[in-house]
Amino acid sequence: MATFLHWIGRTAFKRRWLVLLFWGIVVAAVGGAAAQTTSGSSSAITLPGTESQRANDLLGDKFPEVNASGATARVVLRAPHGEKITSKGNLASVAAVLKNLAASSSRVSTVSDPFKSGTISKDGATAYTTVTYRITPGELTDRDHERLDDALGEGRKTGLTVEASGNAVATEEESSSAEAIGFALAAVILLITLGSLIAAGLPLLTAVVGVGISLSAITVLSPVFDLNSSTSALASMLGIAVGIDYALFIVSRYRSERAAGHDACEAAGRANGTAGSAVVFAGLTVMIALVGLAVVNLPVLTAMGITAAGAVAVAVLVAITLIPAMLGFAPERVRGRSRDHADSRDNRESKAPFGRRWVTAVTRRPVRVLLSCVAALIVLALPVTGLELGLPDDGSKPPSTTQRKAYDMLAQSFGKGFNGPLTVVVTDQAAATAKKAAATMGSKIRELDDVAVATPAVFNTSGDTAIITVIPDSAPSDDATKDLVANVRSLAATTERSIGARSMVTGTAALNIDVSDKFSAALMPYLLVVVGLAFLVLILVFRSLLVPLKAALGFLLSVLASLGAVVAVFQWGWLKDLFGVEQPGPIMSLMPILTVGIVFGLAMDYQVFLVTRIREAYVHGADPRQAVVTGFEHSAKVITAAALIMICVFAGFMSSTDSVIAALGLGLAVAVALDAFIVRMTIVPAALALLGRRAWSLPAWIDRVLPIVDIEGEQLAKSPAVGVRPESATELSPRH
Repeated sequence: MATFLHWIGRTAFKRRWLVLLFWGIVVAAVGGAAAQTTSGSSSAITLPGTESQRANDLLGDKFPEVNASGATARVVLRAPHGEKITSKGNLASVAAVLKNLAASSSRVSTVSDPFKSGTISKDGATAYTTVTYRITPGELTDRDHERLDDALGEGRKTGLTVEASGNAVATEEESSSAEAIGFALAAVILLITLGSLIAAGLPLLTAVVGVGISLSAITVLSPVFDLNSSTSALASMLGIAVGIDYALFIVSRYRSERAAGHDACEAAGRANGTAGSAVVFAGLTVMIALVGLAVVNLPVLTAMGITAAGAVAVAVLVAITLIPAMLGFAPERVRGRSRDHADSRDNRESKAPFGRRWVTAVTRRPVRVLLSCVAALIVLALPVTGLELGLPDDGSKPPSTTQRKAYDMLAQSFGKGFNGPLTVVVTDQAAATAKKAAATMGSKIRELDDVAVATPAVFNTSGDTAIITVIPDSAPSDDATKDLVANVRSLAATTERSIGARSMVTGTAALNIDVSDKFSAALMPYLLVVVGLAFLVLILVFRSLLVPLKAALGFLLSVLASLGAVVAVFQWGWLKDLFGVEQPGPIMSLMPILTVGIVFGLAMDYQVFLVTRIREAYVHGADPRQAVVTGFEHSAKVITAAALIMICVFAGFMSSTDSVIAALGLGLAVAVALDAFIVRMTIVPAALALLGRRAWSLPAWIDRVLPIVDIEGEQLAKSPAVGVRPESATELSPRH
């Protein structure tokens, strides 16, 4: 691998204008296609194989007029203070709102009349209407959203309070402040680390190119595959972080190779062959973990994983081709303060850098360091035992949004359960059997605890399928609602045994419960698969059993500790004001498993970049403890900068209005901090110092079977010294 990437690096350096032209054409083509595409992302989640999804599918077949998968908006209308919604003047205002809603789009199927359907509060001050569309939320255009907003605005002009919730209401546009904050902080860190505006600008430039291509591609694909609205934010988050970090590793290695005496072209090739090899491996690891999310069998998660993996793939390709090409445009200015690095090395040996002092202190008392770090991570992970999963609803949105206002108005006027009604579907081939079962289910449901309303059964035209709407007394995320869903499903099983008709429960609350159960069941198996993958791949890279075992255990500790921090802040509300959490509650079901997949890949980044340098020193003659010190000293500064950049980028997304992205931003920022500074830069050197030569041992039969993956660039070290100044030839060594 190193030899091939070395060739790519030299070729890109020499043919830099051609490489630049290629990426320019790609950016223009994908960007142009995105500009012609109408965004079609949605927040809808489908869950194959669950009862709630089977019920929705049945409704689409047997009850098409209900259109369970269609977009809906629930518009809440409240009379001015002290007035009734049924007064003469307000009646006219409501009628005008209903007319405007019906005319807002040709795709509107029905607009219910609150006076005919009885959806008026007991105090007579509030009513709501349901607007249903013939299309899915992802098929709604910006024009549809604008016309709906205009109808709401016209209603407010009459003096009524008019707010709307539901999946047909446009979500608040994400600002670019998160990306801007991340880029600004990354620029400062890069400038401090590299000491050159040109060197600091290269990673930022290539990250912009990679993220621009990825987001444009997602925009083009969104209407085709109905991608979730969080997909682009996740791809942007990962694309920025890994794009900057991967470029940083290659640029830093280039400067090191120049200091060792290589000319610019050869230094670019060797940087690509060594650091570039690690970039390719780390990127593949992240991509495998993200694509592996497909095993959960949740379409939205599969799409998010594949698109995020695509963003990482673009970042890798940009790093190993565009970075060497850009180095060719400023081969000397990229070096910055490092130009005289080789000449002044001896003069600075007496001033031990912080990295050497740190690793020396860690390896001096490895047992004490190991026990302290492991204990701290276990304490941070303790809140995971109280993890509660759920789906975000309009109640989790910021108070300033119309969705949250409508949610609160419904809860105040109609009860908390109105925001999470259950839909009980009763069906049988024989209409008489379906009718009998529906009557039985309706009467039995009304006897259950926590039931505020259970409407009479409504049948389809053929009479073989009925719908019973159940309004709980409790809020959608309350434990009482979960118990009610379980009780209704138990009642359905009993009714099916006695009568024969099948009954299923769906609705927002039921779907939420099914999603949470599915993710809870999938989290541990996925975690074991990821850890097992890490173990096997690292055996291949480091040709060791103990190093991969240590890496896998370190990953487990860091990911559990980061999830513990997320539970404490977003679920329990600890330090919620500091982190801008407006409404603590259950953690979004997607978040923990996404964190596991992403953190796995990022953890392997630092594992590869640090341990390959340590192994590089060891295989070239250093004793085990000295190899740890040498490898750590060469890697510490760059890994510190890379980790700080990732932390800043991820932390910037905590300001997102999307609760999934905000929680993910915190979880990833904490995970990177813990994994980089506690696990990789403290536990790893301490463990390697304790293990000594045993860390690099491998049973002979395994060694014979494994293919050789040249991550450290050993073959390059054996190749002729191309482009080396004669006086610097003796300095050639992979450790530089």
